[in-house]
Amino acid sequence: MPELPEVETVRLGLAPAMEGHVLTDVETRRGNLRIPFPHDFVARTKGRKVTSLRRRAKYLLADLDSGETLVIHLGMSGRMSVYAEGKQRKLGNYVYNPAPDGAGHGKHDHVVFETDAPARIVFNDHRRFGLMTLADTAHLEDDKLFKGMGIEPLSPKFNATYLTKQLAGKKTPIKSALLDQRVVAGLGNIYVCEALFRAHISPKRLAGSIKHDKIAPLVAAIKKVLKDAIAAGGSTLRDHAQATGDPGGFQHHFLVYGREGKPCKSASSSEGHKKNGCPGTVKRIVQSGRSTFYCPRCQT
Repeated sequence: MPELPEVETVRLGLAPAMEGHVLTDVETRRGNLRIPFPHDFVARTKGRKVTSLRRRAKYLLADLDSGETLVIHLGMSGRMSVYAEGKQRKLGNYVYNPAPDGAGHGKHDHVVFETDAPARIVFNDHRRFGLMTLADTAHLEDDKLFKGMGIEPLSPKFNATYLTKQLAGKKTPIKSALLDQRVVAGLGNIYVCEALFRAHISPKRLAGSIKHDKIAPLVAAIKKVLKDAIAAGGSTLRDHAQATGDPGGFQHHFLVYGREGKPCKSASSSEGHKKNGCPGTVKRIVQSGRSTFYCPRCQT
């Protein structure tokens, strides 16, 4: 499933073709995705201007001038591709290619938006675990999809004080606690593994046992790995693609994720480590049904 950096990368690529533009045409090619489209979905979106394009956790939020927000979740395999009308066109910092023949009419092309950028945006989802719905913009945080959701990890409010309070007394592993969307919104398996490695914290440690002097570096590691991944266009392991169709590149910079049996990449020279790096080997374990990758030598 796309995690925060992948969704943010898609948002950045969609923004020049959607934000400030009118949805001149909207077509749904089936009656539902993971859930049915809301009543009069096309009528409520067609002709509306996208006043802002945001992200909340792993959701894309297109605020419309009608007072409603188009809520999009990519699910496991969803992609949103932007095509320029007529010829290759640069919008903002992105260059979009014209739509190839059949774009928007493929077997798994479920929703097509035309905008006055001009551009065509195609939502493709071969597993159909994504969703699109509409919610009241003014009361979005009270919607069942977002109610009780934690703060954004890239916001200033996500700091050591906040995380210390959230972890206090928790007897679940720190990895599980960070994946809890009520604690912090948008974190997923890949980036929690990577952040815990950067902070030298074992994913098996109980969340409530993490000392305060370890939490500030953990917060910093979470923010840094997310920013690095966004800058690289996200991680393409299977389905993720940027809105331009280009794959992400952060998978080439993983320090632990997917590296079972390979040498630890830590350059730490703290007590117990070799001066030229950690002599450990990356190990894989399963926590709550998900693969966890870490170095038992330098993550304690």
